[in-house]
Amino acid sequence: MGALYGEYDHAIDPKSRIFIPSRFRQELQKEDKSYFMLTVGFDRSLSLFLPSKWDELISNNMELFKYENKEEERAFKRYFFGNAVDAELDEQGRILLPAKLKTFAGLKKQIVIRGVGNKAEIWDAQCWLEYKKLKVDPSLEKFSKIFDL
Repeated sequence: MGALYGEYDHAIDPKSRIFIPSRFRQELQKEDKSYFMLTVGFDRSLSLFLPSKWDELISNNMELFKYENKEEERAFKRYFFGNAVDAELDEQGRILLPAKLKTFAGLKKQIVIRGVGNKAEIWDAQCWLEYKKLKVDPSLEKFSKIFDL
């Protein structure tokens, strides 16, 4: 099962469609599917999953989502799965962004699609730059020690 990685800059077209990078489409083709799973993400982004990765998420009675506070666990599952949609790939390699997800992530015209391993994240380009400056850049020094050989 494939991994999604890399960063891609795109624009939302007037019909709220976005172009999915060819690398991601190739991974989808390996699964013999025509859709991704799209839902709310974290930090004002959307999460885009290959069907196999989505299936892994919900396998084993959703063990990954178990939490000691059952009320919070149910609330999170309701929100995460209740906002999920099949994002069908069209012939031009685009998916449609539902209005509620577009609003959730504050997506305007320019977007960034970032592969982060088991999924991809869709960010408003300006939101990504702000998040990168506030959270990613400061963490790079801390994590750079992992790669010191």
